[in-house]
Amino acid sequence: MIGYVIGRILLTEAALLVLPAVTALAYGESLRPFLLTALLLVAVGLIMGRKKPIRTALYARDGFAVVALAWLLMSAFGALPFVISGDIPFYVDAFFETVSGFTTTGASILTEIEPLHRGILFWRSFTHWVGGMGVLVFVMAILPMTDGHGMHLMRAEVPGPSVGKLVSRMSDTAKILYGIYLVLTVIEIVLLMAGGMPLFDSCIHAFGSAGTGGFSNRNLSVGAYDNAYFDVVIGVFMLLFGVNFNLYYFLLIKRFKDVFHSEELRAYLGIVAAAVIAIAVDILHIYGSVGKSLRYAFFQVSSIITTTGFATADFNSWPTFSKGILVVLMFVGACAGSTGGGVKVARVVILVKSSLADMRKMLHPNAIATVRFEGKPLTERSVRGVHVFISVYVLVFAVSFLLLTLEGFDLITTFTALAACINNIGPGLEVVGPMGNYAQFSPWAKLLLSFNMLVGRLEIFPMLLLCAPSIWKRRIVRQPSR
Repeated sequence: MIGYVIGRILLTEAALLVLPAVTALAYGESLRPFLLTALLLVAVGLIMGRKKPIRTALYARDGFAVVALAWLLMSAFGALPFVISGDIPFYVDAFFETVSGFTTTGASILTEIEPLHRGILFWRSFTHWVGGMGVLVFVMAILPMTDGHGMHLMRAEVPGPSVGKLVSRMSDTAKILYGIYLVLTVIEIVLLMAGGMPLFDSCIHAFGSAGTGGFSNRNLSVGAYDNAYFDVVIGVFMLLFGVNFNLYYFLLIKRFKDVFHSEELRAYLGIVAAAVIAIAVDILHIYGSVGKSLRYAFFQVSSIITTTGFATADFNSWPTFSKGILVVLMFVGACAGSTGGGVKVARVVILVKSSLADMRKMLHPNAIATVRFEGKPLTERSVRGVHVFISVYVLVFAVSFLLLTLEGFDLITTFTALAACINNIGPGLEVVGPMGNYAQFSPWAKLLLSFNMLVGRLEIFPMLLLCAPSIWKRRIVRQPSR
C-alpha cells in the first residue's frame, strides 16, 4: 500500500510538470528537461502503483513512512529539470534547491537568478505552491486512495500540534483547503497585475507568498521593484497565508465567533504588531521617515514570521536589536494549519501557559493548574506532546549546529543558516543574508541542510521515524476465519 500511494504521488508530480513545460513552450525554450523527467516519473509511478492492494488501510506508522518517502522522492525527481537544462548542473545543488522549493524554505545556492530559463524559474517557484499546503493533501484532494485512514497522512504532513477534519471525509477536507488556497492565490495574482507587475512575475511572487516560500525571479527579490504597492500586497498576503486555514473555512460557513475568539490568531497578530513597531522605531534613523520605516519593517516582519523569506531591504545591515527580533521570529513561525513553518504560534502559547501553570504549582503544590487553549482545557497528552516536540527540536538543532560548525563559517552565519533552514525561512544573516546565498557550503553541508529543511517542514517526526527499524517491520494481518 505504501508503494501504491507513492506511485500515485509520482504520477501526480509528472502531471504537475505540464505547467512549467507550457511556460517553456510559450517562451520558446526546450521542453526536454520536463519531458524526460515526466517520462521517468510516469515509468516509476506505473511500476509502483500499477495495482491497488486489496487492503488499502494506512495506519499511523504507514502514514509517517509515506509522507517522508514521498517528500524525499518528489525532491529527488524534481531536481532533474534543473540538471537536464544545465541551469544547475551539479545534482546536489539541484536537490538542495528543489528541497528548498517543496519545503517552502526559499534558501538558494544560485548567485544569479535572472539568467535562468523561464520554464525552470516557473518550476522552481511552483514547487512552493505545491509544497505549501502539502504534497499529500494535494494528492488526497484529487485522488482519494485509502479506505478512511487518510487522517494518518494528514496528521503526518500538516503542520501544527493537532489536526482535525473540517468535514466527515478527509478527501473533502483536502478539497476545501486547496480550494481556499487556490482562490487566495488567484486574488493575489490579480492584485499584483493590477499594480503593473507582469503576469509571469505575478505568478512567481504569488506562488512564493501562498506557499510562504520566498523564491523570486529577481536577484534582489521583491526589493527589485522598489514599489510600495507591491510591498503592501505581498506583505498582507504573506500574513494571510500564515493564518490557520480552518479559520477561512469558518468564515465561509459564517462561524465568525470562532474566528474572532481564536487565541492563536490574536497572539499571531499581536506579535506582528509589536515587532513592526519596535523595528520601525529602531530603523527610523536609517530611512529618515516614519512611512518608509513602517513599510520596510512591516514587510520583513511579515516575511520572517510567516517563514516566507522575501526581502525588500538588506536587513543584514539593520541594528542588532532589529536583527535580534527577526531571529526570534524565525523560531516563532506562523499559525498551525497554515503554510508557514517554524515552531508555530500555537505551540509557543501552550508552552508559555504550561510553564506558568507549573510555576503556580511550585507555589501551591495542591492546586489544580489547568492549561486552557482556544477556550478549552488541554489534556495532559496534548501539553506533553508540545514539550516532546520542543525537546526533540532542540536536540536536532543542537546536533545539526555542531556538525555545521565544521564548515568553518562564523557563528552567526552557521546559527542563522541552520535556523533559516529548519524553520523553512531561507535567508539568515551574514553570508546567508538576504543578499547572500548558500553556494559556499560544501556538498555534505547542503545535504545536511536539506535534511533539516525536510525535518522542519514535516514537523520532525516523519523524517526521524523513517530511520527507525520498527517502522519497517512487516505487519502480520490475520485473515478472518470462514
